[in-house]
Amino acid sequence: MKHMTKILTAVLVLALTAALCIGCGSSSDKASVTTDGSTSMEKVIGALKEAFGEENKDITVTYNPTGSGSGITAVSEGRCDIGLSSRALKTEELAQGLVGTTLAYDGIAVIVNNENAVTDLSLDTVAKIFKGEITNWSELGGNDAEIVVIGREASSGTRDGFESITDTEDVCVYRQELTSTGDVIATVAGNPAAIGYASVASVGDTVKTVSVDGVFPTNDTILDGTYTVQRPFVLVTKSDVALSDEAQKFFDWATSSAAADIITAQGVVPAVSAK
Repeated sequence: MKHMTKILTAVLVLALTAALCIGCGSSSDKASVTTDGSTSMEKVIGALKEAFGEENKDITVTYNPTGSGSGITAVSEGRCDIGLSSRALKTEELAQGLVGTTLAYDGIAVIVNNENAVTDLSLDTVAKIFKGEITNWSELGGNDAEIVVIGREASSGTRDGFESITDTEDVCVYRQELTSTGDVIATVAGNPAAIGYASVASVGDTVKTVSVDGVFPTNDTILDGTYTVQRPFVLVTKSDVALSDEAQKFFDWATSSAAADIITAQGVVPAVSAK
């Protein structure tokens, strides 16, 4: 009788173990799509992956906010499915077989502290501030205070876009070079004499966006080009490497009219209009 009880107990333990393993297996079998890159694209990618996940329960989309340069390198080295860049690909990157597909257009806001009296700057004046040729807010109708120039790190797509548009590559005089959009906004918010730049989609009411040549960044002014400080949000892939079925499904959906309203809701202008 004792021998029979031991056998039954062993059978039950094995059955429970098998059931638990089956449960674990069902979650680990979920397919994954990996994205890596621009911190400026965090809101739009977050919204897209959430909406996509609701319709595709068997696929998980992940996002690694490392910056545009790192994301481009990651897809080039095969460490992610889709790279994320907040700038157009450079000639040398295209020559490496990388392909850039524009997902949306984003305005780069020129931001100052909420206490700053300055409300409008010309593009030429913005360039002179960042090059250190204008150094005091009193020269622009503001308070008598030394201008504190805040920017992003060298690999940032936002910095690359901003410096290309303002023609200030390699000549900006930064007091601080920060590694994320959020850090720039927080630093400007905490310093009455600071100026910086950040993705329009990321800017809230903690800082003030100034108009550039009399034009504020809005969907309409970004789309029609009258707001000149703008750049693309780009999905980066490799021409000689096919995406997995799951990654291709996410890519096709994100760049279609079906995702346009989701992109618009994040404060950027979709490259493909909603139908």
